[in-house]
Amino acid sequence: LRCCTAASVVTDGSGAAGDERSLYIMRVVQIAVMCVLALTVVFGIFFLGCNLLIKSEGMINFLVKDRRPSKEVEAVVVGPY
Repeated sequence: LRCCTAASVVTDGSGAAGDERSLYIMRVVQIAVMCVLALTVVFGIFFLGCNLLIKSEGMINFLVKDRRPSKEVEAVVVGPY
């Protein structure tokens, strides 16, 4: 694969240092992009989990509020008799 690239056509040694530097920069950019993507996924999962937790707490509170008035109504109905 390397024999077919333009980098293998270099006739003098001056182009080799430039190729190594550009390869190093490309690797650093790839590592930076992968780190950003990994952090995005981690924070996405974290915030999705927090959102689901908040929604589940809201649903639990909604169910608890629905049950409390029914018990109070029964107590009021039973009270006067």
